[in-house]
Amino acid sequence: QVQLVESGGGLVQAGGSLRLSCAASGRTFSSYAMGWFRQAPGKEREFVAAITWSGISTYYADSVKGRFTISRDNGKNTVYLQMNSLKPEDTAVYYCAARGSRPRYRPDEYDYWGQGTQVTVSS
Repeated sequence: QVQLVESGGGLVQAGGSLRLSCAASGRTFSSYAMGWFRQAPGKEREFVAAITWSGISTYYADSVKGRFTISRDNGKNTVYLQMNSLKPEDTAVYYCAARGSRPRYRPDEYDYWGQGTQVTVSS
């Protein structure tokens, strides 16, 4: 069982930066692949980024590639999403998720979810 708590969301102007954190409980955090997803009002939840349990491999949606960076610190049971050059279309609730195998791109392939943190980018 893994419990996830996101933090770091907020209101930022276009072009600005935010760093999201996702703190996980449980001794087996280092064995889980982690993902970040987002959901804007009226839209489906979409993949943003994912990272393997070791942190060696990362994966990104085309819309955020080159602007967002996912990383993890297994010693702190935390995964991060550094978001730079933010755009109004990045506005959404951001969720972290965990699965006990390799990273995947579909939300229904993840086993554990946080409650989400709101990111709002003003133009």
